[in-house]
Amino acid sequence: MRPRHRYAACIGTVTAGLVLAACSQPANSSDDDDGESGSLSIATGTTSGLYYPIGGAMAEIIKDSVDGVNASAESTGASVENIRLLDAGDSDLAIAQGDVVYQAYHGDGEFSDAAVETNTLMVLYPNVYHAVSLAAIDEDLGLDCFGDVAGHRFSVGAPGSGNELATNLVFDALGMSTDSDISRQRYAYAETARALREGQLDAGSWVVGEGHGSLSELEATDPIHLIPMCDDEVAAVTDQYPFYTPHTISADTYSTIDDDVSTIALWNVVSVSSDMSEDRGYELASALYENVETISQVYAGAADYLTLETLENSPVPLHPGLIRYAEEQGVEIPDELRP
Repeated sequence: MRPRHRYAACIGTVTAGLVLAACSQPANSSDDDDGESGSLSIATGTTSGLYYPIGGAMAEIIKDSVDGVNASAESTGASVENIRLLDAGDSDLAIAQGDVVYQAYHGDGEFSDAAVETNTLMVLYPNVYHAVSLAAIDEDLGLDCFGDVAGHRFSVGAPGSGNELATNLVFDALGMSTDSDISRQRYAYAETARALREGQLDAGSWVVGEGHGSLSELEATDPIHLIPMCDDEVAAVTDQYPFYTPHTISADTYSTIDDDVSTIALWNVVSVSSDMSEDRGYELASALYENVETISQVYAGAADYLTLETLENSPVPLHPGLIRYAEEQGVEIPDELRP
């Protein structure tokens, strides 16, 4: 395994009583007998995002459950940076969006210079594609399938954001262009909500976890309409970009929608280097999956999503240690998810 270079960053308490990643052990601690480091770095995201507290909870689990191993969660610029840190040997675990991991593994997109040898250690939760309008706007325009946004004012997300990337890919898969088929706006979530309220926009995209606060705030003043992706649209996107999966937003997720909504989702995962030994991967996977309740203290959806049944949503092959643990629990692993 490549040597690990540390840049230590402590994180503190996220919820009362849960100290998320202490730095009591020096960053360059001694290696285990098998030559692997006894100190693990978890690359997360900004302190205001969800990756950061999840990484802190993971660090707490590892320290408490894996003998002789310390762990710390580090604040970063999120997915792309995390995979680069993993590839450079500066982090041991990296939380990242599935599209970034897929591109890294295949040497595409941001990683076209060189592929990254990585496997999935844990599948986390989905970022769900929401195409959002207001109920009053839908009454006028009839936005029954995603393609109905053509010819209308649509926000694709803030410039350079993951939201914009996802929206561009969706339009591409459907044979549409954000340059010519819509009146394109490039707003962040708060700006999109404001523009919808003020009649300056017809619809916009949110690529977020279900029940996202900004959508709850929007529907508190204006009933929303979630534009479905019809079956052929879901198939077109998931066939062209396999890191997307079909997804259904339940009607009870938002107070102002009455029916389930068909769309796509992009799963977040915990990535590790393919160099990590099977034994170390097994120790970590078993510790994390058997202590999901700790992650539930900082992420309410953990109990629903952090199960072995969601492994099928991994964008790249699973780590051999995770495969061993999953098979011990009676989970069948398809050939395409084996390294």
